[in-house]
Amino acid sequence: MTIFWMKNAARAASLVFALVAPLTNAHASVDDYQFQLMQTTVKKADSAIIAVRLVDKRSGTIVPDAVIFTQRLDMAPDGMAEMTTTVKPLPSTEPGVYRFDVNLSAPGGWRLSLAAKVQGETGTITSQLDFQVAP
Repeated sequence: MTIFWMKNAARAASLVFALVAPLTNAHASVDDYQFQLMQTTVKKADSAIIAVRLVDKRSGTIVPDAVIFTQRLDMAPDGMAEMTTTVKPLPSTEPGVYRFDVNLSAPGGWRLSLAAKVQGETGTITSQLDFQVAP
C-alpha cells in the first residue's frame, strides 16, 4: 500500500505543479514592451526635442521609470548610419515619456536607437525608431 500511496501522492503533486506553475511565471518579457515616437516628423534644428513613450503592449499602459542607458541617433534609414549626432537626455515632463535634446543637422530619414531596463524585468528592451526630419 505504501508504494500505491506514494504514486498517487506524486501524481497529485505533479498535477498541482502543472496547474500552478503557469500562474507564478506570468511576468512580462522584454518583448512585451515597446518604445513609440510621439511624433514621426520633426523640423530640422540644432536643438530639437524628440519624445518617446514606453508602452506595455499587453495592456497598453505607459511604463514610467525605465532606465535608458543607451541612445544613438543616426541617418541609417537613408543609408548613412555613420552620420550620427548628439543625443542629450532631458527630464521627463510626464510619467512614461522620455525626452531627448538632439541636433538634427540634415533633412531626411533618421533612426533613434534605444536600450533600456524596466524594474522587475530581466533582459534589455531595445528599439529602433525611424522618423523624418523636414527642411
